[in-house]
Amino acid sequence: MGELQGFQKRYLRGLGHALRPVVVVGSRGLTDAVIDKARAELEAHELIKVRLSEGRPQRDAQTSDLAGATDSEVAGRVGNTALLYRAQPDPQRRRIRVPARPDGGPA
Repeated sequence: MGELQGFQKRYLRGLGHALRPVVVVGSRGLTDAVIDKARAELEAHELIKVRLSEGRPQRDAQTSDLAGATDSEVAGRVGNTALLYRAQPDPQRRRIRVPARPDGGPA
């Protein structure tokens, strides 16, 4: 899919608003268990909310590191909560249809 555009991130943030965090990055940081949990949740749901516990500079780094480790994209981050998105590789299994154009039309 490539990098998400602004209108796509806005769409995903709208969907993610009602989600509860399914992954929590604690004081031990990005452990293998946290990364594995995030990968499993992304596989199951495509869009997940992550709770971060460190200070602001660390949260920025943790968000980008977690996105890189899980091959996902950051759809948004507010405070100590981040939203990650990774589309299913198989189009038949995709649960979320991200619009290709700002008007919601096909590519």
